This record gives sequence, C-alpha cells and structure tokens, in this order.
Amino acid sequence: MKKQLNDILMDQNIFIIEEFIRHQPYDIAQKIKSYSLQDQISLIDIIPITKSSKILRHMSPVEQYRILTHLSVDKTKILLNSQPMDDLVDLFLAIHPKQDEKLMTYLDKDTQQKIKDLMIFKPGTAGSLVTIDYISARENWSVKMTLEHIRKIAGNVESVSYIYVLDNYGHLNGIVSIRELLSALDREFLSNIMIRDIISVYAEVDQQEAVKKLTNHYLSALPVTTTDNKMIGMITFDDAMNVMEDEATEDIQKLGGSEPLNKPYFETSIWNIYSKRIPWLLFLFVAEAYTGTVLHYFEDTLEKVVALAFFVPLLVGTGGNTGTQIVATIIRAIGIGEVKFKDIFRVIRKEVSVGVLLGLSLGIAGLIRAYILGVGLEVAQVVAITLVCIVLWASIVASVLPLILRKLKLDPAVVSGPFITTFVDGTGLVIYFLVAKMLLNL
Repeated sequence: MKKQLNDILMDQNIFIIEEFIRHQPYDIAQKIKSYSLQDQISLIDIIPITKSSKILRHMSPVEQYRILTHLSVDKTKILLNSQPMDDLVDLFLAIHPKQDEKLMTYLDKDTQQKIKDLMIFKPGTAGSLVTIDYISARENWSVKMTLEHIRKIAGNVESVSYIYVLDNYGHLNGIVSIRELLSALDREFLSNIMIRDIISVYAEVDQQEAVKKLTNHYLSALPVTTTDNKMIGMITFDDAMNVMEDEATEDIQKLGGSEPLNKPYFETSIWNIYSKRIPWLLFLFVAEAYTGTVLHYFEDTLEKVVALAFFVPLLVGTGGNTGTQIVATIIRAIGIGEVKFKDIFRVIRKEVSVGVLLGLSLGIAGLIRAYILGVGLEVAQVVAITLVCIVLWASIVASVLPLILRKLKLDPAVVSGPFITTFVDGTGLVIYFLVAKMLLNL
C-alpha cells in the first residue's frame, strides 16, 4: 500500500513538472506567486534547477528569500550560485543583515566580496544597477582568441552583446560589439576594430540618467566606471526596463497625492499604505478649508443670486481637471528631459494658447448648460466667462509650478497634482464671484 502511494505521488510530481516545463519562467513565476508559501517551496524543489533558477529571477527579493530559506541547504546553494550578480545584490540589500548571514555563507569567498563591493553604491544610482557578469578582453588579442574565450565563459555571463576591452589595471579602453567581432577576420586584433569613443556612465550618476543614456543611444548594455575610468560592470537593457517601470509607477502614485509604495501592492501592509496616504490627505484637508472661507466671504452674493451656487461644483472641477492634465504632461516631459527650467516661458506660451482654445470650448459648453437649466442669460454669461478665465488661470499655474518645484530641488510629481487641484479650487471661486459681481452689479 505504501509503495502504491509513493508511486502515485511520483506520478503526480512528474505530471506537475511536465506541466510547468511547457511554460516560460516568467509565466511560471507569476502563476506560483498566487500559491501558498508551502506550495511555492514544493514546486521550486521538484522543478529542475535550470528552470527553477530562472523562475526565481522573476520573483521579488523577499519572495526569493522566503523560498530559499525553506529549501534544503544543497538546493539553496545551487540556486543562489546560479543567480546573476545584480540579482544577488538586490536580494541581500532587501533582507535584514542578520538574515543574509546564513545565505552569504552559501556563496564562495570571491562572490561574497563582489556582492559586498557592489552593495556600497547608494540605491538609485547607476552603481546599484551594475552586474559584473560581463566579458572582458585585451586589445592585443586576436578575433580568434577572443571568440575562443567567449565560448568558454559565455554561459556564466548575463549579456554577450559587447566585449569590453580593458588594460592590465582594469581601465576601459574600448568596446567591440559581438556583430563586429563575428564580421572581422580571425587574425584581426581587437585594437583595430574596437570603438574608442565609449559611451559610459560613472557609478555615482542617478539611475534615471544612466537609463536615459542607454535608451537614447539604443544600446543593449551600458558600461559603468569609476571617475578614473576603471570598469565596474554594466547595466543591461532588462535592468533599464525595470527602472523605467518603477519610475513610471512611482510618478503615477505621486500624482495621486500619495507617497509611492516601496513594495508590490499586495506585499504592502495596511498600516504602511495608511502612513503613505494620511499626511497628504491631512495637508489637503487643511488646504481645502480656504474654499469654505471663500464661500463664506461671498455669502451675500450667493443669497442675492442663488442660481450661482448651481455651478460651483462644475467650475471647481473644471479648474482642477485642467490643471491636472497639464501637470501630468509637464512632469512627464521633465522626467524624460524634454523640458527644463529655462523653457518656462515657452511652456507658458504653449499652454496659454491651448488654454484659450479649451476655455472658449468649455465656455460655450457652460453657456449651453446654463441655458438648459433656465437660470437666465446674465448668469449664463457669468458661467461662460468664468470658465474661460479659470481654464486660463489653471493653465498658467499648472505650467509653471512643476518647473519651479524642480528648480527648488523638490519632487514636482508628489506636490503638483494635489496642490494644483486645491489651489485652483479656491482661486477659481474668487474669479467666479468677482465676475458675477461685475456683470450682475451686485
């Protein structure tokens, strides 16, 4: 009976392995993330090493740690040593120093030292994205000798798009693309075919600048050096894509008036989400209070022409919506380097021109809306003119604010969106009632 049970379990394991092997590592990783931790561990344990090591690369450092610490020591050692260097650095940076002590012992001394050297770079810099799994050569090597070298070590490196030509002290002297290498004669020396005008970045440079340089020059990988041109490693295109995704996610969360989450949504605790959101909500709550002050100040005007109150939500919402649209566009343009502070007057001219067209269109729509409500031509004119004025005002404020904030070294993404909505709400009401008093002789 026991033998039969073992046979059944073995058959089930074989079926599971075959079922998972058919899929790509990324798809498998996304699927097993929804499983319990125990099931994740069991699956990683029975899936062949070559596949399971690739699956782990598509999981977060915390998820990797949970699985690795519950596998057998032998399995953990093999999986750890099969991970790219940059992924190992991310793993050890994400876990507590006391947690990494045991895992670190599973790596050889040389790898441990390399990880510790890379962990000194500040998060958000080019150095923090570096992988040291690259192919280097000497400029006096022939093409044939270089190709033989590549065949020996290609399985241990993350990218073979470029060969980095270093001197005896590790300084980067040139780069040879794999295409150029394959096109050259076997007897040709690297010194004759390598590119000496190297596109690289220093380790201390902001990661966004590094990614921008990599994408702008259509590179598969970007070398990272010290200030004296000593090669540290490279940033691969997949790492650049991850940075772009993270930065876009961060900006979107900030535009919503919240501090960005440091972890994936479902891995973030309720308390953490609360703490990210409550400061800005309290700030905006206090700031929005002046809208009530404006309404109180113009209370007599509202009592004389009650119909004016019908359009307060419409006008307030239009100003905020206009400002938010512009802020989102300008912040993105700032982020990718299209717009700088010196362009502030060009931006104002452009947005005011667009604002005139938008304001006239919305003014006509407001006139029609007021007519349908039957509030009278005079009130309808007040609403139409106010809409034009509010849209123009929101266009000016929203085009200037992000650039000023960036100049002041503040993050425009987290401040601009909520501030624009709040500021335009109150000032829009002031414009509305001043126009009403002028046109209605109140």
